[in-house]
Amino acid sequence: MVETGCDRLIDKGFSRFKGRRVGLVSNQASISRNLDFLADSMISAGIELCCIFGPQHGIFAETQANMVEWEGYRHPWLGIPVYSLYGKERTVKDEWLSDIDAIVIDLQDVGARPYTYLWTSVIVMKACAERGIELYVLDRPNPIGGIDVEGPILREEFKSFVGLFPMTMRHGLTIGEALKMIDETERIGSNIDVLKMRGWERSMYFAETGLPWVPPSPNIPTPESALVYPGTVLLEGTNISEGRGTTRPFEIVGAPWIEPQRLLEELDSRGLEGMHFRPLHFIPTWDKYSGKLCGGVQIHVTDAAKFKPVRCGAEIIAAAARLYPDEFRWKEPPYEYEWKISPIDILIGNSELRNAIDSGTNMQTLFDDWQKDEESFRVQRERFLLY
Repeated sequence: MVETGCDRLIDKGFSRFKGRRVGLVSNQASISRNLDFLADSMISAGIELCCIFGPQHGIFAETQANMVEWEGYRHPWLGIPVYSLYGKERTVKDEWLSDIDAIVIDLQDVGARPYTYLWTSVIVMKACAERGIELYVLDRPNPIGGIDVEGPILREEFKSFVGLFPMTMRHGLTIGEALKMIDETERIGSNIDVLKMRGWERSMYFAETGLPWVPPSPNIPTPESALVYPGTVLLEGTNISEGRGTTRPFEIVGAPWIEPQRLLEELDSRGLEGMHFRPLHFIPTWDKYSGKLCGGVQIHVTDAAKFKPVRCGAEIIAAAARLYPDEFRWKEPPYEYEWKISPIDILIGNSELRNAIDSGTNMQTLFDDWQKDEESFRVQRERFLLY
C-alpha cells in the first residue's frame, strides 16, 4: 500500500509540530489509511491546531456546484475556527494568520487544471510567503497517474480561479510537485516543505495504490469520475449536462435534445481509444435540465493507459455541435468569477477549441497543435518530479 504524506506524518508522531501553533488546509478527504481525519489525529497527538482552512465545497463537501460560496464557522466537535477559502473573497485574511507558526496542506487533487484545490493551495502558499510562515504539504497520489499530460497550456489572458499557472489541462503532477513548480517558476519564495509519499509510482492509477477513496468533492464520487473529469469538465462551458444531478457525474453526459444512438454512432466514428460509449437516458435531479429526460452516453474506460480524457471531452462537444447545430450553445459568463470571457475558453485555456468547433475544423488538427504544448510541458515539469 502507498503511504501518503499524511500517513507518514502520523507515523512520525507529528514531532516537527510539537509546541507550535498550526493551521490546516484540509477537507473530508484528508484522511489516514485508517480513515481517521488528519485534524482529529493532530488534536489527539497534542498538537495545537488553531484552525482549519477549507477549499471549495467546504470541509465536509457540503456545497455542490461552482460559485456556491460558504462562510466560516466553528468546527462541530473540535471547537476551533473553520475559515472559508471559497467565500466572497477567496483569500487568506491577515487576522486568520496572526498567531500561526506553520500551515499544513493536505488536499486530494484530481490531476486536472480546472480543479480548484491546487489554486486554493497557491493562495495559501503566497500568504505564507508574504508573512514568513512555514508551509508543509502532505503529498497524495495523482489519481489519474503521473505520466500522461494532455491538452493545451493555459494562456496568460485566460487565467482564472480554474487556472492560475500555465500548465496543460491534464498535468500529471502530484499536488506537492505542482506547488513546488509554481513556487519556483513564479518566484513566490515560500518556505515550502513537501512530505513525500512512499511506494507511489508515476504509472499508478488510484485503484493500484491500495488507499481508501473518499470523494474529494461532491461530484467526484469515484476514481473513475476523476479519470474522465479532465475532459468532461469542458461540458461546463456548454449547454450539455456533464451529469451533475446523477450518481455518475462527469461519466454521464447528455441533453434533452440528444438522441443517444445518433450521438453514439457519431462518437464511435471518431476513433477514440481506451474507452467505450454506452447510450442511455437519464433525468438529473438538479443543475442543468433538472427533472427533464436527457439522452446521452456514459463513458466506460476500458484501458486507462490509452484513454485520452481531454480529447474525449472535446470530441463529445464537437459531435453534439455538428449533430445539433440549432440546439447546441456555448455557456455564457459568468463562470468561476470571470464575467467577460467565455467559460469554455477559461476551462481549456484559450479560444482555439471554441473556434475550431464553430468553424467545423477537423479535431485532429487541433490535437496536433496540442502535442506541441504537451511536449513543452513535459520538459518544463521534469526537474520538479519527486517520484
